[in-house]
Amino acid sequence: MEVKDSNGATLEDGDAVQLIKDLKVKGSSINLKRGKTFKKIRLTSKSGEVECREGKTTIVLKTCFLKKA
Repeated sequence: MEVKDSNGATLEDGDAVQLIKDLKVKGSSINLKRGKTFKKIRLTSKSGEVECREGKTTIVLKTCFLKKA
C-alpha cells in the first residue's frame, strides 16, 4: 500500500510531515496550527491516515492535510 501526502510525495514510517491547514482535534481541546511539524510518523492500515505524537497524545491525521517536510 502506498501512502501519499497532499502534493503526491510518498510517505514512509519515520518521515517528518508538516500541516498545510489549521486543524481542530475532535474530542480534545488541542488546536494544531498550519506549519506544525510532526516527526517520526507511523503509517496505519488505512492509506489516507497516519499516526503521530502531539506531546504525550497520539493522534491520527489525514494525509490530505499534510506535506512531506
